Amino acid sequence: MTRRAAVIMAAGQGTRMKSPTPKVLHKVGGRTILDRVIDTVQASGCERIVVVVGNHSPAVRALVEARLGRDAVVVQDPPLGTAHAVLAAREALADFDGDVLVLNGDCPLLEAQNLEPLFELRADGADLAMLAFEPADPLQYGRVLRGADGHVLRIVEPKEATPEELAVRICNAGMMAADRARLFGWLGKVDNHNAKGEYYLTDIVKIAVDDDLLVKASIAPESSVMGADTPMQLSQAEAIFQQHRRAHFLGEGVQMLAPDTVHFSWDTQIAPAVVIEQFVVFAPGVAVEAGAVIRAFSHLEGAKVGAGALIGPYARLRPGAEIGEEAHIGNFVEVKKVKIGAGAKANHLAYLGDGTVGAKANLGAGTIFCNYDGFDKHETHVGEGAFVGSNSALVAPVTIGAGAYTGSGSVITRDVAPDALALERGAQVQKDGWAARFRAAKLAKKAKK
Repeated sequence: MTRRAAVIMAAGQGTRMKSPTPKVLHKVGGRTILDRVIDTVQASGCERIVVVVGNHSPAVRALVEARLGRDAVVVQDPPLGTAHAVLAAREALADFDGDVLVLNGDCPLLEAQNLEPLFELRADGADLAMLAFEPADPLQYGRVLRGADGHVLRIVEPKEATPEELAVRICNAGMMAADRARLFGWLGKVDNHNAKGEYYLTDIVKIAVDDDLLVKASIAPESSVMGADTPMQLSQAEAIFQQHRRAHFLGEGVQMLAPDTVHFSWDTQIAPAVVIEQFVVFAPGVAVEAGAVIRAFSHLEGAKVGAGALIGPYARLRPGAEIGEEAHIGNFVEVKKVKIGAGAKANHLAYLGDGTVGAKANLGAGTIFCNYDGFDKHETHVGEGAFVGSNSALVAPVTIGAGAYTGSGSVITRDVAPDALALERGAQVQKDGWAARFRAAKLAKKAKK
């Protein structure tokens, strides 16, 4: 198989997004658009990836370097168009022998299966392969002009198109593949004699045709190649992503009472026979095992939920939460970086941060793990079968032994031995008749006014 490399164009400023966050760093399914594109390119078999960035976006550069290394970054400065952007990658790929895929960095729904036709066209004899699509509204897209044999003749941008050319419905998707040497040879011939004074990548189509070379196009679904240039397009991409994930999980045997109200992330893992109620959010890093029930209005992130566990309603699982089999985390309970043992229960109104809870322990309403002293985090460990009374504050670092009890309303600052009872309360004082005397005094004072 011919070797594959990729050039991802991510140097655009994204002004239409109207956000200080670079366009390609906005997220769909909880993952940045650029990360998603890199994932797709890697899945398509590209062994070398070069990302073209701009000097205006150090955060984009940082992401690329973290994922692919410094050699994967090239800078387009100043930005003079798409052909100029790809040409910036010439030196980085000078030693590469194979096909180079060129694509935009702002296509959040693109998948490897959408790119494979380009390589198939190349293997079938196309000197230049490109992706096209038929948008519902083609107004802003370059038109793909083809001959009677279906081969591509050229691409015309909307500002340069005639009325007849604007009537063409097939449009350029921005993805192309060609032999590296030929690609950069064509790019060196592109000029900027157009309405915007830019070097258009699409001009290489006509250059290839003028050289009597074969240009073919594959038609892709619009949703797969759609860009995310504006907040509206970003929200549309998110909606499509969620539709696909819901359909996937329903097909896998996950039960959802109101699918349109459930939101998933790119890496969400849900086993069959899980029940998900209304208005549940799965942020990145969540895995749920078979038979668990996620009740309404719960938010999960970076958490693992064991088989048969019950979460919510109105529960929040934060990163590091590990909920054991058949455990219960109820309404208005927040869990962060705590491993909850099998069958343990925290049914309502609790904060559990940093530590462990043993199997079949019971944490009463109002239990707080006081884990932070203003500088450092400390751990709380509750043993198997322990019973923590309602409204208890466990001041970390502290350990409640297996089978131990803490009295309701206690502030526990020292370790509790297994099977012991720990109480920390002031003595209750009763003053007989005080309430009646208090009311009488207040009423008398009020009557004098």
